[in-house]
This record gives sequence, structure tokens and C-alpha cells, in this order.
Amino acid sequence: MIIRIFDIFFSVIGLVILLPLILFIFFICFFDTKSPIFKQKRMGKNLKSFTLYKFRTMYVGVESVATHLSSSNSVTPLGKFLRKSKIDEIPQLLNVLLGDMSLVGPRPNLLNQEILIFERSKRGIYDYKPGISGLSQIKNIDMSDPIMISETDYLMLSNLNFLLYLKIIFLTLIGNGYGDKIIKNKFDENN
Repeated sequence: MIIRIFDIFFSVIGLVILLPLILFIFFICFFDTKSPIFKQKRMGKNLKSFTLYKFRTMYVGVESVATHLSSSNSVTPLGKFLRKSKIDEIPQLLNVLLGDMSLVGPRPNLLNQEILIFERSKRGIYDYKPGISGLSQIKNIDMSDPIMISETDYLMLSNLNFLLYLKIIFLTLIGNGYGDKIIKNKFDENN
């Protein structure tokens, strides 16, 4: 209960404080892709899907696959910056406010990531809300290793208390973790 209260508190404060940045990024993303907000169905608590919001970092029309299966050519130049700085995640504060997510929890997976869904289901991961950040993210474990991320999610959730919640938020804010890796295209000289 206390974590939900702080989820609401931090997400409201974050949305208010970051509103000028949100509007600026929305504006420049509009010129980058003509579609600044990316919406995608993700798996939530109790295996119920919800719509996740992010700033768009890939070109419109790119196939909807897990990030680690995407080509670096799919990401716009602005998107590379938004991903590296984690600014693309800011709209997820709305998901937290709506109650679909927590600030801290396992990253929500796509509905078609069957192996990951199986591994997470075995460990009871879907008994909890997904999060914007978690132990896997600050340790740079991405969804390309379903067993490792599921075990790390389980470890985090088994020990999650208010102090760990605050520690993960703090480590995320100071820059720990880099998000899911993207496949580098051998023809992309800039990567």
C-alpha cells in the first residue's frame, strides 16, 4: 500500500516538474516521426494486457518486436538520444498514475514473448505490477535472456520493500542501466 502511495506521489510530481520537458520532447518528436507517442500492448499484473506509453524512438511502421530483436537502423537519430538518456520512458509515469505499472517492478514484456511469459509465470512474476525500472534494468539484464531476467525479477520481488524501492529509483535516476540492447546493423557505420 505504501508503495502505491509513493507511486502516485512520485508520478504526479514527476509529470508536473517534467511538463516543460515533456512538451518540448513531444514537439521535437513530432518533427522527427510525425507520431511522437508510441503505444504498445504489454503484459501486466495477472497476465492482463495494458497500453504502455513512451516517446517514439523508432520510425513509424517498424515491426513490433522486442527491442533486442530490433535493428539499429530502426531507431531515429533523436531516438538514439532519447533511449540513451531514458527520456523516452517519461510518458510511463502516466501508466504508473493509472495503476497499470509501478515505478519499480519487472519490465513489462510484449504479449508474444512466449518463453519469457513461461519463465515469469513459473516464478509468480505476474502477481505484481510491472515497473518502469527494476533490478534487471540497473544491472543491464535485458529480455534477450528470459531465464536470467526472470530470476532477477524474482529476486527483486522476493526482497522488495520500501527501502529497496527507493534504492532502485535512486540508482535509475543517477544513470544505472542502459535499457535493452538493439541489434547493430553491420552496414550502419555510425554504430
